Amino acid sequence: MSKRIVFTGGTGKAGRHVVPYLLDKGHTVLNVDLVPFDHPGVNTLITDITDSGQVFNALSQHFGMDEFETGKGPAPIDAVVHFAAIPRVLIKPDNETFRVNTIGTYNVIEAAMKLGIRKVVIASSETTYGVCFAEGDKDFHRFPLEEDYDIDPMDSYGLSKVVNEKTARAFAMRYDADIYAFRIGNVIEPHEYDMFKDFLAKPMSRKRNAWSYIDARDLGQMVDLALAKDGLGFEVFNATNDTITATMPTADFLAKYCPQIPVTRELGEYEAPLSNRKIREVLGFKEEHNWRKYVNV
Repeated sequence: MSKRIVFTGGTGKAGRHVVPYLLDKGHTVLNVDLVPFDHPGVNTLITDITDSGQVFNALSQHFGMDEFETGKGPAPIDAVVHFAAIPRVLIKPDNETFRVNTIGTYNVIEAAMKLGIRKVVIASSETTYGVCFAEGDKDFHRFPLEEDYDIDPMDSYGLSKVVNEKTARAFAMRYDADIYAFRIGNVIEPHEYDMFKDFLAKPMSRKRNAWSYIDARDLGQMVDLALAKDGLGFEVFNATNDTITATMPTADFLAKYCPQIPVTRELGEYEAPLSNRKIREVLGFKEEHNWRKYVNV
């Protein structure tokens, strides 16, 4: 069923692939961003998400000039997908990264709830697992990394994502809404598979990403599935592809490179250490872009 969707951050690395995927599925999308997205059928509303008034306005107006023809005012919005953020550390000062990401997310979810929009998907991050932007060589607590993990980042970006998950949970309880947080892995665009040769040649270079990734197009499928799945309340999902970025079976790889870290369940032969088992089982995700389709090994 097609939906009217406000998508924040559609111009970013992930958004510029997810938005076209949603359009191909028949949805109507308004992009809310600081930078225009040059894509047919998508209007960008230049919006500062840290300004609550701008966010309320963005979630309650026409998507394009053609909608003035109805004479009935802006049509209802079915869902919000919130990807807008400072996307990592060392782009802005730490306090600004934390401010923009936490206040922006609060504003987007608050506006959605108070305007009667009861489906929101937010971008959380693999960085919540605490290793990606850690100081020094920090170990994961256990494998696989699943949604019940004791997330413990020490950086401003990962911490902002932990706060955003708590914000989402609070609003979901208060408004009896569906708010799903995606802990998005290392986003890989179609042109970036050349990097996998180095990933395979230097295995420990991928430790900070838990030897996992998400194809930007498969992320589009995940978002579409989340928009179609109602009634879960607040949920967290790892948003990663199925398989480890290594040629060895996962159990053998972890035994060789991380022998000190406990493995708490039997792993699939090539299962990604940042496991997507929940999103497969609950939302029905089926990977379309396994890295082995694009990389000769």
